[in-house]
This record gives sequence, structure tokens and C-alpha cells, in this order.
Amino acid sequence: MKRIKTLAMLLTAAVLAMALLSGCGKSTGKASDGTKVTLNEVAHSIFYAPMYVAIEEGYFADEGIDLELVTGYGADKTMTALLTGEADIGFMGSEASIYTYLQGAQDYAVNFAQLTQRAGNFLVSRKPIEDFEWNMLKGSYVLGGRKGGMPQMVFEYILKMNGIDPDTDLNIDTSIDFGSTAAAFAGAKEGEAGYADYTVEFEPHATSLESQGKGYIVASLGTDSGYVPYTAFCARKSYFEENQDTLLKFTKALQKGMDYVDTHTAEEIASAIQNQFPETDIATITTIVSRYKEQDTWKTDLIFTEESFKLLQNILMEAGELEAYVPYADLVDNTFSQKAAK
Repeated sequence: MKRIKTLAMLLTAAVLAMALLSGCGKSTGKASDGTKVTLNEVAHSIFYAPMYVAIEEGYFADEGIDLELVTGYGADKTMTALLTGEADIGFMGSEASIYTYLQGAQDYAVNFAQLTQRAGNFLVSRKPIEDFEWNMLKGSYVLGGRKGGMPQMVFEYILKMNGIDPDTDLNIDTSIDFGSTAAAFAGAKEGEAGYADYTVEFEPHATSLESQGKGYIVASLGTDSGYVPYTAFCARKSYFEENQDTLLKFTKALQKGMDYVDTHTAEEIASAIQNQFPETDIATITTIVSRYKEQDTWKTDLIFTEESFKLLQNILMEAGELEAYVPYADLVDNTFSQKAAK
């Protein structure tokens, strides 16, 4: 339970200090004079394309939502923003809501819409490997994710499925900040400390490493882990109870974004969200979107099932981050996702 205690300390300190987060605002598409909603996302990634489609196609504005999008850069920071009231809605891995619930928070986060159903990261090798097998990681040095976070836990989940002990069969470095592993991997020189054999990367970093000739994508964690409830939207219990109409409109806009990615080509989706990623060329965005579509990354609805929530908790238990199941009924409410799906 060390991870839960650590997160509790971070959240408590943040709540007492009411510190301003270093997240940055993003374009939210069409202007709206509607209800102001601040959404804090864990990261800004093409992995979350349906949400950006909803922004850029004006679906939130159409529903009367004046959306402010802020990037938290980590589930702990996004959850802190939610608990301190800096954000109305948080978007992150639902493990953060479990940790917060277990620390005894009264106004805890309730998940109301699941966006992704597969992991969105990829294993990048220093050298090209034509027929990769997971047992090749034995004895290697890998740049992983934050301990206790979904990227790292899913990685360990896959290793265990392939008979690899994450603690003894390889060296996984979890000390590098989220979003900095690709730069660390690309910049390290052979023979120096930190020179890794592999790194686990989200897009566009994985494709960027390939285009620079600094790495090679050899496996998809999303494909090899199977269906996993990777990211979801949540709101504080009090906000949930007091803003039902707003949350329903928010979820309806999201569902329109889900419908769009389900019925449009990778090229059309890339064009729709290009404004969200001005530093990435359209061809790269299209390649990444195509890769995610092919592996069935996005759900067709936003319903967070009890079976998926149990799988999430099984992964936490496998990682040693959870000792007993928490109540699905307390932490998930599908009222809005079910209405939006009709």
C-alpha cells in the first residue's frame, strides 16, 4: 500500500497549499457562451482523439459547454486539481480515483465515462527487431512509467503474462518524469549511465523516435495486454450531485466524438484534431490515429462496466498497489454514459 500512502501525502500537501498547477491550456475549438467547465487531462496525446474531435467539431459548444482544457502532466497532479476545485472534471487512469477513495477522502472522485479500452503506449527498442518476443527483455534496461500508474502497471501485467518477473528479470527505471523518457532515451550515449535498451512511450513520442532513427517500435502494449479500462472521466462526488445537467451535456458531446472516430477514416480524424497538435505534421498524426484505430483503442460508447472495473483492480493487485476490492457502485456511475449512448 506504499503507493496509496505516497499519493495521499502528495494530495494532502496540495490541498493544504492550494498550489497552482503548471498545466497549460489548450485550444477548445468553437467559442461558447455556455456553462464554464474546466477539464484537466492527464496528458495531451493523440491517444485521446475522440475528446479532441468533440472539441474541434464544436460538440461541447453545441451542448452549451464553455470548455477550458488544461493539461496536468500526471494523474497525481490531475487528481489534485480535481480535489482542490481547480478542475471540475478530471481525465486520467481510474486507478487515481481508487487511491483517493482508499485514503478516506469524503468528496472523492466518481468515474462517469470511459474513453479508451486499450493501453496507448508502445515498446520502443534501441535496435530494430524483426520478430520481437517479450522474453527478449530479460536482462535488459527499460525506461518505464511512474510506479503505480497505469502505463507501468500494464507493462508489468504483460511481463507477468509472459513469465517475466518485473523485479528480478530486468531493470525498469521508473524515476524519469512522465513525458521525459523519450528525450532521455534519445539523448543517452552508449556506455553512459541511463543508456537503456528499451523505452515505453506514448504517441507522438514513439513515432518521433522512429522518424529520428533513435528507436524502433517493436510491440504495442495495447494489443498485448488486451482490453483494459485505461482512461476515464471523473468528477468530485459533490460536483456530480450538483451539476447533473452539465455532466449529461458534457457526456453527450463526448459520445459525439466517439461516434465520429468510429465512422470516419484516420485521415479525416487527423484533419479534425490537427489544431490540437500544431507541432506535429498531418502525416504523422494520420499514422498514429491509424495505428490506434487498427488496435481498437476507442470504445463505441462511454459506459464503464463492472467487469472492466474489476479487471482494473486485478491489475492493481498484480502490481502490489491494492489489497482488497473497492466498491464499483461507489466509484462508477454510468447514468450519463448510458443516456448519451441512446
